Amino acid sequence: MKAENADTLNPSAQGSVARRDFIKASLAGAAGATLALSAKKSFAMNGAASAKTPNILYIHSHDTGRYTSPYGHDVPTPNLQKLAEEGILFREAYCAAPTCSPSRASLLTGACPHSNGMLGLANRGFTMSDYQQHIIHTLRREAGYHSALFGVQHIAKDPAVIGYDHVEVFPGNHVEQVAPAAVRFIQNKPQEPFWLTVGFFETHRKYRAAEPEDDWRFIQPPAPIPDAAVTRKDMADFHASVRKLDWGVGQVLAALDEAGLTENTLVISTTDHGISFPEMKCNLYDGGMGIHMVMRGPGGFTGGKVCDALLSQIDLFPTLCDLLEIAPPPWLQGRSFLPVLRGETQEINDAVFSEINYHASYEPKRAVRTKRWKYIRHFGSYSHPVLPNCDDGPSKALWVENGWASRSVPPEELYDLMFDPNERNNLAEDASHQAALQTMKKRLDDWMMATNDPLLHGPVKAPPGARITPANEISPADPAEIMS
Repeated sequence: MKAENADTLNPSAQGSVARRDFIKASLAGAAGATLALSAKKSFAMNGAASAKTPNILYIHSHDTGRYTSPYGHDVPTPNLQKLAEEGILFREAYCAAPTCSPSRASLLTGACPHSNGMLGLANRGFTMSDYQQHIIHTLRREAGYHSALFGVQHIAKDPAVIGYDHVEVFPGNHVEQVAPAAVRFIQNKPQEPFWLTVGFFETHRKYRAAEPEDDWRFIQPPAPIPDAAVTRKDMADFHASVRKLDWGVGQVLAALDEAGLTENTLVISTTDHGISFPEMKCNLYDGGMGIHMVMRGPGGFTGGKVCDALLSQIDLFPTLCDLLEIAPPPWLQGRSFLPVLRGETQEINDAVFSEINYHASYEPKRAVRTKRWKYIRHFGSYSHPVLPNCDDGPSKALWVENGWASRSVPPEELYDLMFDPNERNNLAEDASHQAALQTMKKRLDDWMMATNDPLLHGPVKAPPGARITPANEISPADPAEIMS
């Protein structure tokens, strides 16, 4: 099986429909002990005219999930750990789509993929409906932000169409290329306030070779994967990649310190979705939806605190509007989570949603997650794992060799996350859980109708020229069909 990845980098949004219209925030109680923030207002929370508009650093990675040390994993990320100890760690943050371009487009527009138009991968022919919905345009128009991009963006074939004021991209966009360029930008006294995107290829496959400190004998593979020599060696290579990612993050943060910009820069450290192992990336289990998210800086994002509120990455855009006291654009579907940080409520969402349309192959499915339950619905007639949507690697090869392709995929899945956090016991056909099933089905149906999900009207069409690998193939490197 030739090693290949679907997303290797080489319909109009429904603006009038907001997720806040159908997800009611819980207003009961005070903030939990894990987020014992005072109600003291900080930047833009008290309307202080003297406050300086903060810079914003959006520093993101590929395919890292929550496999960083702030989330308790034994991986070498001391700089991300330090950032979490100085800022706020969000333990229950989820992506709007566990596939690369749709996830990023949703974070940057505040709308789900089927609303912002990014239904598949930019490198395979998909685009957003309107690049003016990217957050940099709102920040420029409403608050005078200068914007710069270094490295990965993965929402457009040509980064020029996004609208950044300054762009530097590199072949591969690896840490060794991107981090020094971002450091030079910071050292050269950039125009303020700035929005700075720093995107790293890491920790995408192909992973770096494990180093001596990544001793495969003493490494644990991720939860869905069997503990075997081949999978431990695969995870050791991930360790080497995440170490390099962490080095790059450290270089950029050190540059902020040396330039005297740390105090007035809000850092958003996150990733697009879960790590690139079977049943993680490009899957609607928590291993695919769950993401690393740490924020540090003005506005109350300090103190080494932990937030357990249920959040989606589409909540970031409205939170920044709230922080900066600028009008939120009408297409936003997320909610500001500043009320959680101010101790006014424990939750802003009682459910979050995620979706897949296209990755290498067409695999339409939707999910709704609450604190207690996860419901996944599969659309279409293909009832086996869509193997091209899993990046090639040693752990995938082990599964394929042992019959993964012949396993069946149920049309519906229901998991009780209290007693089954690894989502292995599907309760959708369990007679004793039909009430929970019907409740979660209605939640998903309501969201699909409120956001005018195209799946309500049949299969989602790919745009002309898009490259789609048939679902019954094995690898994303297998021949693709060109859509007409």
